[in-house]
Amino acid sequence: MPDGKRLQAAQYELSSEEMVHAVKLLMVTAGITKLRITGGEPLLSPKFDEVLPGIMALGLNDVSITTNGQLVPRKAALIVESGIKRVNVSLDTLNADDFRRIARSGDLASVLNGIELLQAADIKIKVNMVPMRQVNDDQILPMLDYCMARGIELRFIELMSMGHLKNSSVYHTQFFGMQDILDLIATRYEFERTDAPFDSTAARFKIPGSGTFGVIANESEPFCSACSRLRLSSNGHLYGCLSNAKSYDLQDVLELPEALAIAKLQSILVSALADKQPVSFRGEVTVMKFIGG
Repeated sequence: MPDGKRLQAAQYELSSEEMVHAVKLLMVTAGITKLRITGGEPLLSPKFDEVLPGIMALGLNDVSITTNGQLVPRKAALIVESGIKRVNVSLDTLNADDFRRIARSGDLASVLNGIELLQAADIKIKVNMVPMRQVNDDQILPMLDYCMARGIELRFIELMSMGHLKNSSVYHTQFFGMQDILDLIATRYEFERTDAPFDSTAARFKIPGSGTFGVIANESEPFCSACSRLRLSSNGHLYGCLSNAKSYDLQDVLELPEALAIAKLQSILVSALADKQPVSFRGEVTVMKFIGG
């Protein structure tokens, strides 16, 4: 994220109990069965230690975490004890100097150590990489080699035209699309496309004898028409679409008796789902770290 971006004031955030209650209501009203805890960086939140076990107790079919991995060594025991089975780690380079330059802080060794700790606990790891031209595109093959050697699925995510990149020439300069990625991988590996679930954001590819990788090609191969996702921000706002800045404040809903809360939330969901784009991502000024990936 660019320097100078204002963070969310903690006083406006939901409490741990409210976050878990909101998820429970969404399970009832929207039929939510899968949930991802993301950010920003969720492991930084002092509420994480209470929210994670609270979420895990709700009986969802699938819960995962997306993290930059920096604090995983410190939180590994909690994550393992929670029973979570999947963690996505955002990592854009295996070069320590470039890591600090891109992330603006942190330590690559801590991230790699965290990945090893989670894998040792039989937690499935995916690594998310955002390739950027003349920034880290030289790391595409080293990252793929690293992941293939460890049985990790690497997912390349096309740069998104939102937040500080919306209407910026930097976006067009740094954009590295799916075909660019595939052409580069083809210089070392043979691969074939495989099936993916209907509402999957990733196009998936198999390298025979080595493993799989994916490309989240929001620009090259839009998936908006099949999107079934909702996003709940830390301050209790529900977003139906990343490409629409419109949100719906749920804080008053969370204070209602359950029957009234469900009825009110059902009405909100109709509006939130209508905010989805019919074909492709159009970009938005919303800053990703406020509402999650």
